[in-house]
Amino acid sequence: AILAGDSLLTHAFSVLACPDTVFEFYPDRSILLELLAKISLAAGVEGMVEGQMLDMQAQVIESSMESTIAENNIGNKQDLLGHLKKIHELKTGRMISVSVEAGALCARADSQELVSLRRYADNIGLAFQVMDDILNVEGDPDIMGKAIGSDALHDKMTFPAIIGLEQSKAYARQLVDTSLTAISGFDKQADPLRAIANYIINRDH
Repeated sequence: AILAGDSLLTHAFSVLACPDTVFEFYPDRSILLELLAKISLAAGVEGMVEGQMLDMQAQVIESSMESTIAENNIGNKQDLLGHLKKIHELKTGRMISVSVEAGALCARADSQELVSLRRYADNIGLAFQVMDDILNVEGDPDIMGKAIGSDALHDKMTFPAIIGLEQSKAYARQLVDTSLTAISGFDKQADPLRAIANYIINRDH
């Protein structure tokens, strides 16, 4: 999985930089340079890499809670929830956001459209992570293809562990609703984005 991720990420840069496959469709090379910069930032030390580092630091809730609190100034449940949101915003959210933004930039979206699409992406990115945590509690192992309960077994910091299972479900629904509201001004061409949002809240794996 790590090798697949590495190869796909580096292949993205290859595609964007290849004149034979890209420049004939997007002759404005400034857009391609902007995409290269945005993807690099989203995947690097200010995005996915930082999120993974923070996630590794917060692997457990109880056994290392004192050190987690000390290192990240976490003093209560709300602060802990904020820290978890930050982890997922960086670890997964940035890559989802830049994926949505890339399409918008290539389509010459205006500034207001970009704001709406970023809000959509930010919310579905976090909703995806909340649903991941929920499925690790009550998912079907046969459908998911792996055992459930590993997060609790390893005392991992998750949304259900912090705010409970039912509140986590409500929060995921709220995030998806917010994402759909963000793109309500778009016509049927945005239906694939709506389908993604609905898939996230209804997925079973």
